[in-house]
Amino acid sequence: MLRFRPMKTIILAAGYATRLHPITLDTPKPLLGIGEKPIAEHILEKLKSVEILDEIFVVTNSKFFPHFSAWAATLDFPKKITIVDDGTISNETRLGSLGDIQFVIEKFQISDDILVVAGDNLFDFSLEIFTEFSVKKNATTVALHDVQNFDLAKLYGIVAVDEDFRVTDFLEKPENPPSTLASTGVYFYARADLPRFAEFTANFDSDRAGDFLAWLFPQVPVFGFQTSGRWFDIGSIEQLEIARREFSKK
Repeated sequence: MLRFRPMKTIILAAGYATRLHPITLDTPKPLLGIGEKPIAEHILEKLKSVEILDEIFVVTNSKFFPHFSAWAATLDFPKKITIVDDGTISNETRLGSLGDIQFVIEKFQISDDILVVAGDNLFDFSLEIFTEFSVKKNATTVALHDVQNFDLAKLYGIVAVDEDFRVTDFLEKPENPPSTLASTGVYFYARADLPRFAEFTANFDSDRAGDFLAWLFPQVPVFGFQTSGRWFDIGSIEQLEIARREFSKK
């Protein structure tokens, strides 16, 4: 049993999903339906069992802030949910995933561990087990999915780990992947590493979460957690339809 240490969750939902236009012109991607509920609610279901979680921040943009606020008002959820407007109004002005994480950290003066989940993610693995692993390591950790194909690995952020699951390499869409372990867009950021977000976003591009991981692991221990089960990164209409077919099988 882990000693209780409060943790926050940030669900990244501030993108404009231009690759899914026209269906995302008036509906944010995390609120698209999969089965009987939107993607974001599938994520919330996974968060229910995470005992140390005490607040969820859903960070979105000014365009979709009313959509998420209306959605949150319909929820009956045991954890506090805060919808955050990052102030951006277009794909060109977006803060990027790292920029949004830093925005929430700074706005709400967060100093606890943070679990970050991309809002277009669908997966079977347990966030409770992932969090327990990360807290025991007391280190920033990325959830990994083995795509089992080196050609397919070229499409993702790919991680290599040693025998202790410590990250030894991270490459975004590599021509020669060092492994087939893909980042799922689910991260545990240890509280000790939170000040590094301000340093990174002030000096580097803040669009891709994996870039921060690639910058961080040579400086401090960062770990990978290999998951099992289904994982869908919904970046296109084709992937959305595949996920809908898979979840309709239930």
